[in-house]
Amino acid sequence: MCGRFSLTTPVEGIRRLFGFSQIPNLPARFNIAPTQAVLNVRAAKPGQDGGPLPTSQGTDGVRDAFLARWGLIPSWAKDPAIGSKMINARAETITEKPAFRAAFRRRRCLIPADSFYEWKTIGGAKQAFRITFDDGEPFAFAALWEDWQGADGSEIESCTIVTTEAAPSIEEIHHRMPVILDRDGFETWLTGSDEAAGKLLRPYAGPRRLMSGPISNRVNNVRNDGPELWDPVRLPEEGAAGTPPQSDGKGMADAEAPAKADKGQLSLF
Repeated sequence: MCGRFSLTTPVEGIRRLFGFSQIPNLPARFNIAPTQAVLNVRAAKPGQDGGPLPTSQGTDGVRDAFLARWGLIPSWAKDPAIGSKMINARAETITEKPAFRAAFRRRRCLIPADSFYEWKTIGGAKQAFRITFDDGEPFAFAALWEDWQGADGSEIESCTIVTTEAAPSIEEIHHRMPVILDRDGFETWLTGSDEAAGKLLRPYAGPRRLMSGPISNRVNNVRNDGPELWDPVRLPEEGAAGTPPQSDGKGMADAEAPAKADKGQLSLF
């Protein structure tokens, strides 16, 4: 699954990578959590008449940056609270589940990120790990968005992150991971056929290298949102149940190497 992530890359770097013309008011976020508003990128907002996805060349002004609540609310839902249970969509069943199948056909989007977090039980306690790329550059989660309208006329745009089996390099941390797309997959995901987009729903396999490392468990509290969350910690010795991780001042480990030890809302403009 994917339950927390970060986006700290300067706005201009995000804009160049994802190809939208807007200049969002986008503060660095170290602990983005479900139900919060998150940055999304789509080719263009499709109409509501059941037509096909729009065609895009991925140039400035074609892709659209927008904020959506993390936790997809299906258009048919009676209560928007259902979105808190739909922060992730499994790639294996995305074309079958009523909550996601229409969005997969017509409302695919990208969620920019520069790292995400997973937890592993060590010594009887859950330890947070940060996962990113060796070059530190941002990437995209494959995502879906939906437009929900309430009986009172209210409207909420929401989103969900697509997940798949974990890549071999990080499967010891967690057995699932978000579907990560590099730049060459953006256009296919946004505007390609269902078949072409479906082929992207796989564990990340390169060319960049995933990095992972244990970090402060302060990330567990959504109210904590600063660079101190990335402070590295030393894992307890194998079998030392209840021993808290200790700070060791070291950075992240290459995820390809063997493991050493087993509500705030944003304003877009």
